[in-house]
Amino acid sequence: MPTLQPFEVRPGEHAAYAEALRRALDGTGPALAPFAGDLPDLPTYAESDLPAHLALAVGTSGSTGIPKRAMLTAEALIASADATHDRLGGPGQWLLPMPAQYIAGTQVLIRSLRAGTTPIGVQHDFADAARQLTGERRYTALVPTQLGRLLATAQSALRSFDAVLLGGAAAGPRLLERAHDARVRVVRTYGMSETAGGAVYDGIPLAGTELNLDADDQIEITGPTVAHGYLADPERTAAAFRFHGGTRTFRTGDLGSIVGGVLRVDGRIDDLINTGGVKVAPRVVEEATERIEYVYEAVALGLPDPEWGQAVSVAVRTSKDWEWSGLRNLLREHLPPYALPRRFLRVDTFPTLGSGKPDRAALAALPGWETVPTSAPEKP
Repeated sequence: MPTLQPFEVRPGEHAAYAEALRRALDGTGPALAPFAGDLPDLPTYAESDLPAHLALAVGTSGSTGIPKRAMLTAEALIASADATHDRLGGPGQWLLPMPAQYIAGTQVLIRSLRAGTTPIGVQHDFADAARQLTGERRYTALVPTQLGRLLATAQSALRSFDAVLLGGAAAGPRLLERAHDARVRVVRTYGMSETAGGAVYDGIPLAGTELNLDADDQIEITGPTVAHGYLADPERTAAAFRFHGGTRTFRTGDLGSIVGGVLRVDGRIDDLINTGGVKVAPRVVEEATERIEYVYEAVALGLPDPEWGQAVSVAVRTSKDWEWSGLRNLLREHLPPYALPRRFLRVDTFPTLGSGKPDRAALAALPGWETVPTSAPEKP
């Protein structure tokens, strides 16, 4: 019967965590509940409720609600790591530039264990750390904000990798164009703690993984990397997971579409903006805004509005001192009238969750939002 122990992941001390993961995976050590900082209060659970071969109870990166821990078996974690190497062209040496206690960082260490290579952590300088890699094949994993900064400061280092996995948040078209122009081999990933990390690469599921859309276009992921539910949380497990014999399906809470076998993710159901009874996907607004010259990054959200319920709002990182009405007029070429933002905010940096995803709640609370007057209601 598996046992579960909290494990503190300290910055710069990845070797200890990697060794604990090795023992969790081969069954010679306990399953781990990784954390950084204060010791977490794990929910009360019965060991009989833990799945066989449990190796990891990893925190999810959601921005709302009570924290959850996804229960991942050794088989699920290994299936994810091996499928990643198969997709990328073979095992390699990994650079770890992100916190290791989250699933993306943890998987860098597990892939390294499977490859028999030593991962290199980034202490201060990405380029310096990249120069320490000696493997024939070299990989790293980044979030979009990191990639944007490194394209300005460390292009040569980025080009040295056989693949740069990009996940944690949606990447805008302008960022991807910059990476392509710099000859950086970016692989866009989609996944979460509940799927042992990335399960879809460049819109195509990894080997053994299946995609489905339910009647509301919610993305469902089925396969060997899916978790066995949430630790000591049967209600939320029942809402998010389906178990059919040995098959596990996770209902992601994300909206999407599948065209020609390629998945497009439109954003969280919970993030949908309801403006005057019309639902707007934030990702559609973000992609349109990021097509505009001088806009480097955009995050869309709904802010309370007494007339419309929510107002489509967008925060931008930009080098131009915009008249917001001018930016809104440019967006008319890319968005229907009901999706045009009415509130704008300029930021130098976006607040993020520990996993690197935008923290929309913190963004909404920032001062300085400005409203663009509209002369008439704009409906579909």
